[in-house]
Amino acid sequence: MSNSPVKTALCSFGMSGKVFHAPFLNLLDEFILLGSWERSTKTIQQHYPGVRSYNTYDELLADDEVELVIVNTPNITHYDFAKKALLAGKHVMIEKPFSVTSAEGNELIALAKQNDKKLTAYQNRRWDSDFLTVKDVLQKKLLGNVVEAEIHFDRFVETLSYKAHKEEAVLGTGLVYDLGSHIIDQALQLFGTPKAVFGDIRIVRPISRVDDYFEIIFYYPQLRVRVKSTLVARENEAGYIFHGTKGSFLKPKTNIQEEGLAAGKLPIGADWGKESESSWGLLHTEKNGAIIRERIPSVQGNYTQLFKQLYQAIRHGANVPVLPEDAVQVIKVIEAAFESNKLGKVINLY
Repeated sequence: MSNSPVKTALCSFGMSGKVFHAPFLNLLDEFILLGSWERSTKTIQQHYPGVRSYNTYDELLADDEVELVIVNTPNITHYDFAKKALLAGKHVMIEKPFSVTSAEGNELIALAKQNDKKLTAYQNRRWDSDFLTVKDVLQKKLLGNVVEAEIHFDRFVETLSYKAHKEEAVLGTGLVYDLGSHIIDQALQLFGTPKAVFGDIRIVRPISRVDDYFEIIFYYPQLRVRVKSTLVARENEAGYIFHGTKGSFLKPKTNIQEEGLAAGKLPIGADWGKESESSWGLLHTEKNGAIIRERIPSVQGNYTQLFKQLYQAIRHGANVPVLPEDAVQVIKVIEAAFESNKLGKVINLY
Protein backbone atom coordinates (compact mmCIF):
# COMPACT_ATOMS: atom_id res chain seq x y z
CA MET A 1 0.00 0.00 0.00
CA SER A 2 0.98 3.61 -0.51
CA ASN A 3 2.92 5.47 2.16
CA SER A 4 2.19 8.85 0.63
CA PRO A 5 0.72 11.66 2.78
CA VAL A 6 -3.06 11.92 2.99
CA LYS A 7 -4.22 15.07 1.24
CA THR A 8 -6.76 16.75 3.50
CA ALA A 9 -9.23 19.63 3.37
CA LEU A 10 -11.13 21.36 6.18
CA CYS A 11 -14.76 22.40 6.04
CA SER A 12 -13.99 25.62 7.90
CA PHE A 13 -11.05 27.62 9.18
CA GLY A 14 -12.51 29.05 12.36
CA MET A 15 -11.32 28.22 15.86
CA SER A 16 -11.58 24.47 15.31
CA GLY A 17 -9.66 24.52 12.06
CA LYS A 18 -6.96 26.89 13.30
CA VAL A 19 -6.44 25.32 16.72
CA PHE A 20 -7.27 21.62 16.55
CA HIS A 21 -6.61 20.50 12.98
CA ALA A 22 -4.41 22.67 10.78
CA PRO A 23 -1.33 22.61 13.08
CA PHE A 24 -1.22 18.80 13.01
CA LEU A 25 -2.02 18.46 9.31
CA ASN A 26 0.72 20.95 8.50
CA LEU A 27 3.37 19.46 10.80
CA LEU A 28 2.93 15.73 10.32
CA ASP A 29 4.64 14.03 7.39
CA GLU A 30 1.60 11.74 7.15
CA PHE A 31 -0.67 14.56 5.92
CA ILE A 32 -0.79 17.42 3.47
CA LEU A 33 -3.09 20.33 4.27
CA LEU A 34 -4.58 21.16 0.89
CA GLY A 35 -6.85 23.94 2.11
CA SER A 36 -10.20 24.86 3.60
CA TRP A 37 -13.67 25.96 2.58
CA GLU A 38 -13.94 29.64 3.52
CA ARG A 39 -17.34 31.23 3.06
CA SER A 40 -16.51 34.91 3.52
CA THR A 41 -13.39 35.72 5.51
CA LYS A 42 -10.33 34.40 3.70
CA THR A 43 -7.52 33.86 6.18
CA ILE A 44 -6.07 30.39 5.78
CA GLN A 45 -3.47 31.46 3.22
CA GLN A 46 -2.15 34.06 5.68
CA HIS A 47 -1.33 31.21 8.05
CA TYR A 48 -0.42 28.58 5.46
CA PRO A 49 0.75 30.19 2.21
CA GLY A 50 0.07 28.13 -0.87
CA VAL A 51 -2.91 26.19 0.42
CA ARG A 52 -6.30 26.46 -1.25
CA SER A 53 -9.29 28.50 -0.17
CA TYR A 54 -12.45 26.90 -1.54
CA ASN A 55 -15.39 29.23 -2.18
CA THR A 56 -18.01 26.47 -1.93
CA TYR A 57 -18.29 22.97 -0.54
CA ASP A 58 -19.00 21.65 -4.02
CA GLU A 59 -15.70 23.13 -5.16
CA LEU A 60 -13.88 21.35 -2.32
CA LEU A 61 -15.53 18.02 -3.08
CA ALA A 62 -14.80 18.39 -6.79
CA ASP A 63 -11.08 18.64 -6.06
CA ASP A 64 -9.81 15.18 -7.03
CA GLU A 65 -6.69 15.64 -4.90
CA VAL A 66 -8.72 15.80 -1.68
CA GLU A 67 -8.71 12.37 0.00
CA LEU A 68 -9.85 13.26 3.51
CA VAL A 69 -12.48 15.81 4.53
CA ILE A 70 -12.66 17.07 8.10
CA VAL A 71 -16.21 18.19 8.91
CA ASN A 72 -15.71 20.89 11.54
CA THR A 73 -18.82 22.98 10.97
CA PRO A 74 -21.96 23.65 13.11
CA ASN A 75 -23.36 20.47 14.65
CA ILE A 76 -26.59 20.51 12.66
CA THR A 77 -24.57 20.32 9.41
CA HIS A 78 -22.42 17.31 10.31
CA TYR A 79 -24.70 14.71 8.76
CA ASP A 80 -25.27 16.53 5.46
CA PHE A 81 -21.64 17.49 4.92
CA ALA A 82 -20.30 14.07 5.89
CA LYS A 83 -22.82 12.34 3.63
CA LYS A 84 -21.85 14.51 0.66
CA ALA A 85 -18.16 13.86 1.26
CA LEU A 86 -18.64 10.08 1.45
CA LEU A 87 -20.73 10.12 -1.73
CA ALA A 88 -17.93 12.10 -3.38
CA GLY A 89 -15.49 9.33 -2.54
CA LYS A 90 -13.69 11.00 0.38
CA HIS A 91 -12.66 9.66 3.76
CA VAL A 92 -14.28 11.64 6.57
CA MET A 93 -13.50 12.73 10.11
CA ILE A 94 -16.34 14.51 11.89
CA GLU A 95 -15.93 16.86 14.82
CA LYS A 96 -17.90 15.93 17.91
CA PRO A 97 -20.79 15.47 18.15
CA PHE A 98 -20.69 12.88 15.39
CA SER A 99 -24.29 13.68 14.43
CA VAL A 100 -27.33 15.15 16.16
CA THR A 101 -29.33 11.90 15.99
CA SER A 102 -28.24 8.28 16.22
CA ALA A 103 -30.26 7.49 13.09
CA GLU A 104 -28.15 9.94 11.11
CA GLY A 105 -24.98 8.45 12.55
CA ASN A 106 -25.99 4.92 11.64
CA GLU A 107 -26.79 6.03 8.11
CA LEU A 108 -23.31 7.53 7.75
CA ILE A 109 -21.71 4.31 8.98
CA ALA A 110 -23.64 2.30 6.38
CA LEU A 111 -22.73 4.78 3.66
CA ALA A 112 -19.02 4.66 4.53
CA LYS A 113 -19.08 0.85 4.30
CA GLN A 114 -20.91 0.95 0.98
CA ASN A 115 -18.32 3.33 -0.45
CA ASP A 116 -15.34 1.61 1.20
CA LYS A 117 -14.27 4.81 2.94
CA LYS A 118 -12.91 5.47 6.41
CA LEU A 119 -15.20 7.31 8.81
CA THR A 120 -14.25 8.49 12.28
CA ALA A 121 -15.02 11.10 14.93
CA TYR A 122 -12.69 13.70 16.37
CA GLN A 123 -12.94 12.69 20.05
CA ASN A 124 -9.62 14.30 20.88
CA ARG A 125 -10.18 14.24 24.66
CA ARG A 126 -9.30 10.54 24.64
CA TRP A 127 -5.71 11.76 24.17
CA ASP A 128 -5.75 14.28 27.01
CA SER A 129 -3.31 13.76 29.86
CA ASP A 130 -5.98 13.73 32.56
CA PHE A 131 -8.09 11.04 30.90
CA LEU A 132 -5.07 8.89 30.03
CA THR A 133 -3.97 9.08 33.67
CA VAL A 134 -7.37 8.00 34.98
CA LYS A 135 -7.47 5.18 32.43
CA ASP A 136 -4.04 3.99 33.58
CA VAL A 137 -5.06 3.99 37.27
CA LEU A 138 -8.18 1.94 36.50
CA GLN A 139 -6.34 -0.52 34.27
CA LYS A 140 -3.84 -1.16 37.07
CA LYS A 141 -6.73 -1.95 39.47
CA LEU A 142 -5.31 0.49 42.02
CA LEU A 143 -8.76 1.22 43.46
CA GLY A 144 -10.13 -2.31 43.63
CA ASN A 145 -13.64 -2.53 42.21
CA VAL A 146 -14.84 0.96 41.27
CA VAL A 147 -18.31 1.55 42.68
CA GLU A 148 -18.74 5.29 42.12
CA ALA A 149 -17.27 7.75 39.61
CA GLU A 150 -17.75 11.33 38.50
CA ILE A 151 -16.42 13.08 35.42
CA HIS A 152 -16.76 16.86 35.28
CA PHE A 153 -16.09 19.38 32.53
CA ASP A 154 -16.96 22.67 34.22
CA ARG A 155 -16.34 26.24 33.13
CA PHE A 156 -17.33 29.76 34.16
CA VAL A 157 -18.77 31.64 31.18
CA GLU A 158 -20.72 34.86 31.77
CA THR A 159 -21.33 35.76 28.12
CA LEU A 160 -22.81 34.04 25.11
CA SER A 161 -20.58 32.53 22.46
CA TYR A 162 -19.53 34.79 19.61
CA LYS A 163 -20.53 31.88 17.40
CA ALA A 164 -24.23 32.66 16.98
CA HIS A 165 -25.07 29.14 15.77
CA LYS A 166 -24.03 27.73 19.16
CA GLU A 167 -26.67 29.79 20.95
CA GLU A 168 -29.64 28.95 18.73
CA ALA A 169 -32.21 26.67 20.35
CA VAL A 170 -32.09 23.96 17.69
CA LEU A 171 -31.30 20.26 17.80
CA GLY A 172 -27.60 19.69 18.45
CA THR A 173 -26.79 22.88 20.34
CA GLY A 174 -26.23 23.29 24.06
CA LEU A 175 -23.80 21.95 26.63
CA VAL A 176 -24.83 18.30 26.44
CA TYR A 177 -23.92 18.06 22.75
CA ASP A 178 -20.86 20.27 23.23
CA LEU A 179 -18.79 19.34 26.30
CA GLY A 180 -21.08 16.42 27.06
CA SER A 181 -19.93 14.65 23.92
CA HIS A 182 -16.44 14.50 25.42
CA ILE A 183 -17.15 13.24 28.92
CA ILE A 184 -19.92 10.86 27.85
CA ASP A 185 -17.43 9.31 25.45
CA GLN A 186 -14.86 9.04 28.23
CA ALA A 187 -17.32 7.33 30.56
CA LEU A 188 -18.26 4.85 27.84
CA GLN A 189 -14.60 4.16 27.11
CA LEU A 190 -13.86 3.47 30.77
CA PHE A 191 -16.95 1.48 31.74
CA GLY A 192 -18.89 0.48 28.61
CA THR A 193 -22.56 1.07 27.84
CA PRO A 194 -24.70 1.48 30.96
CA LYS A 195 -27.97 -0.36 31.42
CA ALA A 196 -29.84 2.91 31.90
CA VAL A 197 -29.39 6.66 32.27
CA PHE A 198 -31.09 9.52 34.07
CA GLY A 199 -30.68 13.06 32.77
CA ASP A 200 -31.06 16.42 34.50
CA ILE A 201 -30.60 19.11 31.85
CA ARG A 202 -31.26 22.78 32.53
CA ILE A 203 -30.71 26.41 31.57
CA VAL A 204 -29.26 28.16 34.62
CA ARG A 205 -28.01 31.47 33.17
CA PRO A 206 -30.72 34.03 32.33
CA ILE A 207 -28.91 34.99 29.13
CA SER A 208 -28.89 31.47 27.67
CA ARG A 209 -31.38 29.90 25.28
CA VAL A 210 -29.66 26.51 25.22
CA ASP A 211 -28.81 24.11 28.04
CA ASP A 212 -25.80 25.24 30.07
CA TYR A 213 -25.98 22.70 32.88
CA PHE A 214 -26.42 18.94 32.96
CA GLU A 215 -25.90 15.89 35.10
CA ILE A 216 -26.34 12.44 33.62
CA ILE A 217 -26.26 9.34 35.80
CA PHE A 218 -25.10 6.08 34.23
CA TYR A 219 -26.55 2.96 35.85
CA TYR A 220 -24.42 -0.20 35.85
CA PRO A 221 -25.13 -3.32 37.96
CA GLN A 222 -22.47 -2.54 40.59
CA LEU A 223 -21.50 1.00 39.62
CA ARG A 224 -22.88 4.54 39.31
CA VAL A 225 -21.19 7.09 37.09
CA ARG A 226 -22.09 10.78 36.94
CA VAL A 227 -21.05 12.97 34.06
CA LYS A 228 -21.60 16.62 34.80
CA SER A 229 -20.95 20.02 33.27
CA THR A 230 -21.92 23.59 34.05
CA LEU A 231 -21.00 27.05 32.81
CA VAL A 232 -21.38 28.66 36.25
CA ALA A 233 -18.48 26.99 38.07
CA ARG A 234 -16.10 29.80 39.02
CA GLU A 235 -14.35 27.37 41.36
CA ASN A 236 -13.98 24.01 39.61
CA GLU A 237 -14.12 20.73 41.45
CA ALA A 238 -11.86 17.82 40.62
CA GLY A 239 -12.54 16.75 37.08
CA TYR A 240 -12.34 13.05 37.91
CA ILE A 241 -13.51 11.51 41.19
CA PHE A 242 -13.30 7.73 41.49
CA HIS A 243 -14.08 5.61 44.56
CA GLY A 244 -13.43 1.88 44.74
CA THR A 245 -13.41 -0.93 47.28
CA LYS A 246 -9.72 -0.30 48.04
CA GLY A 247 -9.34 3.43 47.58
CA SER A 248 -9.99 6.70 45.77
CA PHE A 249 -8.44 8.73 42.99
CA LEU A 250 -9.07 12.45 42.46
CA LYS A 251 -7.68 14.21 39.42
CA PRO A 252 -7.95 17.88 38.36
CA LYS A 253 -9.36 18.59 34.90
CA THR A 254 -6.68 20.11 32.71
CA ASN A 255 -6.67 21.51 29.22
CA ILE A 256 -3.02 22.08 28.47
CA GLN A 257 -3.03 21.02 24.82
CA GLU A 258 -5.94 23.26 23.81
CA GLU A 259 -4.46 26.16 25.80
CA GLY A 260 -1.12 25.69 24.09
CA LEU A 261 -2.60 25.41 20.61
CA ALA A 262 -4.83 28.45 21.17
CA ALA A 263 -1.75 30.42 22.22
CA GLY A 264 -0.08 29.53 18.92
CA LYS A 265 2.28 26.88 20.24
CA LEU A 266 3.16 24.01 17.93
CA PRO A 267 2.43 20.42 19.11
CA ILE A 268 6.10 19.42 19.19
CA GLY A 269 8.82 18.82 21.73
CA ALA A 270 9.38 16.46 24.63
CA ASP A 271 7.14 18.47 26.96
CA TRP A 272 4.11 18.76 24.68
CA GLY A 273 1.00 17.53 26.50
CA LYS A 274 2.88 17.02 29.77
CA GLU A 275 1.14 18.23 32.92
CA SER A 276 2.89 20.08 35.72
CA GLU A 277 3.19 18.44 39.13
CA SER A 278 0.46 20.72 40.48
CA SER A 279 -2.03 18.89 38.24
CA TRP A 280 -1.11 15.38 39.32
CA GLY A 281 -3.93 13.27 40.73
CA LEU A 282 -4.26 12.13 44.34
CA LEU A 283 -4.27 8.38 44.95
CA HIS A 284 -5.40 7.18 48.39
CA THR A 285 -5.56 3.41 48.46
CA GLU A 286 -4.12 0.16 49.77
CA LYS A 287 -1.06 -1.24 48.03
CA ASN A 288 0.80 -4.37 49.14
CA GLY A 289 -0.96 -4.33 52.49
CA ALA A 290 -0.09 -0.72 53.26
CA ILE A 291 -2.29 2.39 53.07
CA ILE A 292 -0.75 5.00 50.77
CA ARG A 293 -1.73 8.57 49.95
CA GLU A 294 0.36 10.06 47.19
CA ARG A 295 0.39 12.19 44.07
CA ILE A 296 0.53 10.19 40.84
CA PRO A 297 2.55 11.56 37.89
CA SER A 298 0.28 12.20 34.93
CA VAL A 299 0.48 10.27 31.68
CA GLN A 300 1.59 12.54 28.84
CA GLY A 301 -1.15 13.46 26.38
CA ASN A 302 -0.79 14.05 22.65
CA TYR A 303 -3.47 14.64 20.02
CA THR A 304 -0.85 13.73 17.43
CA GLN A 305 -1.62 10.07 18.09
CA LEU A 306 -5.18 10.52 16.84
CA PHE A 307 -3.94 11.77 13.49
CA LYS A 308 -1.25 9.12 13.21
CA GLN A 309 -3.82 6.39 13.83
CA LEU A 310 -6.10 7.92 11.21
CA TYR A 311 -3.24 7.82 8.72
CA GLN A 312 -2.63 4.13 9.46
CA ALA A 313 -6.34 3.46 8.93
CA ILE A 314 -6.46 5.21 5.58
CA ARG A 315 -3.17 3.98 4.17
CA HIS A 316 -2.77 0.55 5.80
CA GLY A 317 -6.25 -0.62 6.76
CA ALA A 318 -5.89 -0.30 10.54
CA ASN A 319 -8.83 0.64 12.74
CA VAL A 320 -9.76 4.29 12.76
CA PRO A 321 -8.79 6.10 16.01
CA VAL A 322 -12.43 6.44 17.07
CA LEU A 323 -14.87 3.81 15.84
CA PRO A 324 -17.96 5.47 14.36
CA GLU A 325 -20.09 2.98 16.28
CA ASP A 326 -18.60 4.40 19.50
CA ALA A 327 -19.47 7.90 18.33
CA VAL A 328 -23.07 6.88 17.66
CA GLN A 329 -23.28 5.34 21.13
CA VAL A 330 -22.50 8.79 22.56
CA ILE A 331 -25.46 10.19 20.64
CA LYS A 332 -27.72 7.39 21.88
CA VAL A 333 -26.84 8.32 25.46
CA ILE A 334 -27.54 11.98 24.71
CA GLU A 335 -30.91 11.11 23.21
CA ALA A 336 -31.80 8.98 26.24
CA ALA A 337 -30.69 11.76 28.61
CA PHE A 338 -32.97 14.30 26.93
CA GLU A 339 -35.85 11.82 26.99
CA SER A 340 -35.19 11.18 30.68
CA ASN A 341 -35.12 14.90 31.42
CA LYS A 342 -38.43 15.36 29.59
CA LEU A 343 -40.22 12.45 31.25
CA GLY A 344 -38.54 12.66 34.64
CA LYS A 345 -37.60 8.99 34.76
CA VAL A 346 -34.74 6.58 34.16
CA ILE A 347 -34.43 5.42 30.53
CA ASN A 348 -33.18 1.93 29.73
CA LEU A 349 -30.59 1.60 26.97
CA TYR A 350 -30.96 -2.17 26.65
